[in-house]
Amino acid sequence: VSRVAATAAELVVPDGVTFERGIEYANPDDQHLQLNLARPKNASGPMPAVLCIHGGGFRGGHRDGNNGLCLHLAQRGFVAATVSYRLAPKFQFPAAVFDVKAAVRWLRANAAKYQIDPARIGVTGDSAGGHLAQFLGVTAGVKQFEGDGGNGENSSSVACVVNRYGPSNLLKSYDASVDAAEVLPLFLGGNRETARQRHVEASPLNWVTPAAAPTLLLHGTEDKYVAYEQAVWMRDRLQACGVEVELLTLTGAGHGFKGADAEKAEQALMAFFDKHLKSAGK
Repeated sequence: VSRVAATAAELVVPDGVTFERGIEYANPDDQHLQLNLARPKNASGPMPAVLCIHGGGFRGGHRDGNNGLCLHLAQRGFVAATVSYRLAPKFQFPAAVFDVKAAVRWLRANAAKYQIDPARIGVTGDSAGGHLAQFLGVTAGVKQFEGDGGNGENSSSVACVVNRYGPSNLLKSYDASVDAAEVLPLFLGGNRETARQRHVEASPLNWVTPAAAPTLLLHGTEDKYVAYEQAVWMRDRLQACGVEVELLTLTGAGHGFKGADAEKAEQALMAFFDKHLKSAGK
């Protein structure tokens, strides 16, 4: 976290953007879960919002890793939140799902305060965060994943998803990942033999219906942690259900994008949110 803390300290908040840190949005198991919120200073009316979910193998990472992305989103007219959630192995699936759903409900509950349009909330995440973002997009209204993290009168549905190299089928993760055998049992309480049903339930692929949110998948072909096929399977399942989906393939890119790949990925993310969250409200 020291490297992340350093980048947080060096963060330059652009003119025209308000950035608030450490807002508590839920308190399950006395964990005092917090988010950071970036938004345009001079908004005239309700704005679209984007929830950003950090990666880290369900057991690490920090919300501050998405501070820069949130500031970029705010510069483009979005309210953007980056959230902390309960981590494995102390907290296993579906605790993290409960938490990110609680964060969406919190955004709706506080829509008037922060000038958010509750009908236009999107979500993005990278790696484990991409999995959680995708999970939000395919489980709207599925009671077993709501949890009791507060603001229960609000929906946890999202209008669209940008999934950056998150896994879709956890049963198949072991076949082509350098760390799935270490990571997934911590999150799911066992491996695919001892906790098979939890692997099935925790796979976003298995919850896709025609009601799933429009999705942009960003994935590199040389990803050694989450195989590129995971994005192809997700695209194919969404297409089969008639859901709008795009897969941006970054040839030669690994797990996490750098340089030109990172720029291309962020441009695609911004264009997708512009299309699905900005035009929708006009």
